[in-house]
Amino acid sequence: MTASASPLPRRRLGHSGIEVTALAFGAMMFGRWGNTDVDECAAMVRRALDGGINLFDTADVYDDGASETILGTALRDHLRGHRDEVVVATKVGNPMGGDAQCSGLSARWIVRACEDSLRRLQVDHIDLYQMHRPDPTTSIDGTLAAFDDLVTAGKIRAIGTSTFSAAQVAEVQARSGHIRPTSEQPPYSILARGIETEVLPTCRRHGVGVIVWAPLNGGWLTGKYQRADADPSSRATRQPDHFDHRDDAIRATKHSIVERLTSIAGDAGMSLKQLALAFVLDEPAISAAIIGPRTLAQLEDLMTLGPLVLPVGVRAQIDAVVAPGHNVNPADAS
Repeated sequence: MTASASPLPRRRLGHSGIEVTALAFGAMMFGRWGNTDVDECAAMVRRALDGGINLFDTADVYDDGASETILGTALRDHLRGHRDEVVVATKVGNPMGGDAQCSGLSARWIVRACEDSLRRLQVDHIDLYQMHRPDPTTSIDGTLAAFDDLVTAGKIRAIGTSTFSAAQVAEVQARSGHIRPTSEQPPYSILARGIETEVLPTCRRHGVGVIVWAPLNGGWLTGKYQRADADPSSRATRQPDHFDHRDDAIRATKHSIVERLTSIAGDAGMSLKQLALAFVLDEPAISAAIIGPRTLAQLEDLMTLGPLVLPVGVRAQIDAVVAPGHNVNPADAS
């Protein structure tokens, strides 16, 4: 069994009573979106478990269910009956197979999609079931009633939202009945700080935990895009429209900022990746940051970064490079 360099602290996930590790494992790369080697994916799950991670996040739409299937099989094989040791989170709402009929947040689709996710994940309940994106075509009251029914039936334990605006988070909280969403999952990193203005204060006000995605900003905060010999299999090559890899001006701006951040990290005795994750976890409203490695080597690197604690004074240095509340690329707000 391999141990991480330091124990992962646990934080309360909003008002749910669920405790999650500060780092969560994101399985978006499982399948054709990133890694089709099922054995390597299983090894990544085992490494995450051995390193102390207890929150595993996926979505039905990731490779049209393949991510859930791969994750579910790996967890079943490695936990061997200790299902209560992990928090399994998935999402509903984005179109499955590009089919608009298999999407959205209608009660009809939520119930069907939940059954499909339970089957693929090979579990009898989902710990955190999240609305993947807002659905302006569906009454939020009907959506919340469907989630209430699933909680009552024991098929889900808690509900959350993902990439909702502050106003949408507040509306869902106000209109909830038996069960209120306990989490919001927005993008957040040094390069994408937009949620600091309204979303984070709203989540704090309502007791909503925050699980952030893209804390390394799609690879920018690993430093790999600073190198001339960047990995040809990286996201910038595989998915150039993802984030900003086709925009010369934004790419140049990010190169310059990352260079300055690398200097700040070095002066603080940290790597750039360590600085980036420590920055995100320095925000008290954050319950967990999702790491979504594509390979076992990438995961190993992230699991051995050392303490993810931002030294005194470093946040002010970061603020001087990227202002609080600012998204370097507006598209990073998703």
